[in-house]
Amino acid sequence: SVLVSPDGVYEYEAAHGTVQRHYYKYLKGESTSTNSVATLFAWTGAFRKRGEMDNLPELIHYADALEKATVRTIEEGVMTGDLALSSIENKKKVDTETFLKEIEKRLREEL
Repeated sequence: SVLVSPDGVYEYEAAHGTVQRHYYKYLKGESTSTNSVATLFAWTGAFRKRGEMDNLPELIHYADALEKATVRTIEEGVMTGDLALSSIENKKKVDTETFLKEIEKRLREEL
């Protein structure tokens, strides 16, 4: 979600009902498979806006690269449990940490 106040204040957020439950599982040392895409895109939206406001093209580029790396990871079939319900073939269901590491690999290539 992107919320904008009448005076131009921006807020980027990703609301997930399962995140709290997964966080408690994580605290117990259990593996989770939380879809972190909405959170990542909330951050990239905020990075991009900050980059525009402060004229920081490197930050805008980073936001774009992170989004591309995230989408590419999913398109290549690596995804968390909820995304594995998609129609993409040859899927590899992974836990949250592995998903983020896979995004990081592709992000390094984008940068």
